[in-house]
Amino acid sequence: MVEPCVPPLAFVQLLASQALEPDAVARFRRVMIREGVSESTMVERDVQAPLRWFREVYPALDSAQATHLGRACAAQAQLTTFGPLSLPLVSAGSVAEIVELLTYLPLISTALSPQLHHSDQGLTVGFTGHTGDPDLDRLVITYCGSALVRLLKLLVGDMSTVTLHLAWSAPPGLADDSDVVSGQLAFDAPISFLRVPAETLSEVCRFSDPIAYRHAIAELEKALERRNGPLSFSRTVRLLVDEGDVLRSSQSVADELSMSASTLKRRLADEGTTFRELRETSLRERAVLRLLERTATVSEIASDLGYSDLTNFSHAFKRWTGQSPSQFQREQGVR
Repeated sequence: MVEPCVPPLAFVQLLASQALEPDAVARFRRVMIREGVSESTMVERDVQAPLRWFREVYPALDSAQATHLGRACAAQAQLTTFGPLSLPLVSAGSVAEIVELLTYLPLISTALSPQLHHSDQGLTVGFTGHTGDPDLDRLVITYCGSALVRLLKLLVGDMSTVTLHLAWSAPPGLADDSDVVSGQLAFDAPISFLRVPAETLSEVCRFSDPIAYRHAIAELEKALERRNGPLSFSRTVRLLVDEGDVLRSSQSVADELSMSASTLKRRLADEGTTFRELRETSLRERAVLRLLERTATVSEIASDLGYSDLTNFSHAFKRWTGQSPSQFQREQGVR
């Protein structure tokens, strides 16, 4: 199983910045010595920094600290921070091309995955963490969403229409934050997502280089094809559950993996989850993102997700979010 990690250059730049307290930097370096790596060897050999280091350095890490730390780390993100994604990032021609680079995120980190949903209103990007630790998930989701907004500002300019929504309560000390006041950063969302309006997707980047971008994308495609290291079993199952427009049954997934349904159940239990939990999470994320897009009626969304009638879907959605689908659309309107 591939361990959730941080890209080496991003981690090294973080240690050299003022974002972390000196004591935390010293603790990180003690961990690195124990594991036989240094900042220079991490960058030279492309050795990523495991997210478990953050839990070791911050043993009392909670939701509030994870949010503050994720934002502090994102403030250090540079255009050259993200390894193989850096060249296409700098040479992208539009906001749409920048955001589409999230497709290649597995090349630099398996700590989270994005789900891109296009509509006439724009692009909604859902974020799901895979660290196995809810607070580390919050850290990486906050970091990824905030870093992406920062990079968009560096490459394009005003990004006031782009909004980041996080699926937990706002930590103390952020009430007067300019992003919160302006509505660019919001909390208590049913899932974590980034929203980019259609008119913003076409905004032109400052350093557009179509030839360099196409070449870089071709290299990313090759790298993605030869990427080594298996995903966790539960992550593999989740990807199969998400495939296509219709959510799949446990038996169909077991058949594709050439195993019995009971073996599928046992292996998921070994990783602390169930097929039902994975399927419910996928349903919830799909439902939320479809409702945000506002391109289909609630009845159509219910049918697309495999519900026999609107009532069953509404009951399930209220169980997930505490709101009916129509209430959610009224209260979660996105600019």
